[in-house]
Amino acid sequence: MISRYCRPEMLTIWTAETKYRIWFEIEAHACMAMAKAGLIPQDAADQIWQAGSKATFDIAKIDAIEAEVKHDVIAFLTHLATHVGPASRFVHQGLTSSDVLDTCLSVQLDRASRLLLDGMDRVLAALHRRAHEHKYTVCMGRSHGIHAEPTTFGLKMAQAYAEFSRGRARLEQARRDIAVCALSGAVGTFANIDPSVEAYVAAQLGLAVEPISTQVIPRDRHAAFFAVLAGIGASIERLATEIRHLQRTEVREAEEFFAKGQKGSSAMPHKRNPVLTENLTGLARLIRAAVTPALENVALWHERDISHSSVERAIAPDTTIHLDFALHRLAGVVENLVVHKERMMENLESLGGLHNSQRVLLALIGKGASREQAYTLVQRNAMKVWDSGLSFEVLLKDDPDIEAYLDADEIASLFDLGYHTKHVDTIFDRVFGA
Repeated sequence: MISRYCRPEMLTIWTAETKYRIWFEIEAHACMAMAKAGLIPQDAADQIWQAGSKATFDIAKIDAIEAEVKHDVIAFLTHLATHVGPASRFVHQGLTSSDVLDTCLSVQLDRASRLLLDGMDRVLAALHRRAHEHKYTVCMGRSHGIHAEPTTFGLKMAQAYAEFSRGRARLEQARRDIAVCALSGAVGTFANIDPSVEAYVAAQLGLAVEPISTQVIPRDRHAAFFAVLAGIGASIERLATEIRHLQRTEVREAEEFFAKGQKGSSAMPHKRNPVLTENLTGLARLIRAAVTPALENVALWHERDISHSSVERAIAPDTTIHLDFALHRLAGVVENLVVHKERMMENLESLGGLHNSQRVLLALIGKGASREQAYTLVQRNAMKVWDSGLSFEVLLKDDPDIEAYLDADEIASLFDLGYHTKHVDTIFDRVFGA
């Protein structure tokens, strides 16, 4: 990761200091559980807690030890022993490295998920407010990027709200699935450590117990977790892309807030570029990039190997940090988004009422025309609007073949904008509740 896209709260979860503190807590909780079971002296467990709780773990010294022993957990345990003293012989009793590493990763992902959920809540709150603010702000709906039929800007925001609500629910489930503890020893058989120790440590850390760990926590959990993060990233890009399109000069229906003193271009002083949503699009690509390596981590050799380790050292911090940053950036974009209502109406009216073509089609069918005939008549006049810029309504009224089915008043009634927004309340009730 790079500091440009880090929020301090999330970055702290992935520091070496945090990691070693969690490692210590896992080891110390395990010692306390073994003391309660009469497996080690209680005063030794107390001494481990007291000494380790006060200790400041020297990262440089741990790194120096690892450079010699070529093993990160052994390096940490060796350094911890200098703080604990003789009682350190009871530390890591019956455990294996994966017990510490995997359980620590679960704690970190759990904490990261809670921050991500906070970010989702901020995005949802912003979308909720803007959706209701622009519930009836009519704008042109587009398919294939081309004018289709009217919608409202509030409905655009409501769609995003519903999508991020689903993403939040998936993230909450993914958090529960990833927050598991495994202290089962070599190859996961509990041969040298009692399952009660695992249960105790899990409870102390706020984790569930992994039912069968095979020495490592199964990586299908992690693959599913990163897939959920990728899905949220895709939702971020979807909304960011919508805003980028709306900000194009030819459209200019909405745009990112441009602060006083902000500069858009080093060469062109007039520019106001959608840099935040472009940045979000790029971050979404990085977030989604974690999915394939996370899936490939599932197939480990036999009871365990460490081919997943190097992957997770990169994707776990990078993906959560990037998503955390992206969520708060997106929330800020939505909170401060500038909406140009007048421009929306100008664009809607720019094609002479063509957005009512389906309504005219249905009216002709209702008056007895076949669908094929009605389509031909409506399209014939619609194409003239594209080529000439004339009023669709006027062309329809001047067409004798249309007049055979619809009089001028009936045609005029088909150009009521309210027809397209009559069910906005129903949709909002579905999304936000009655």
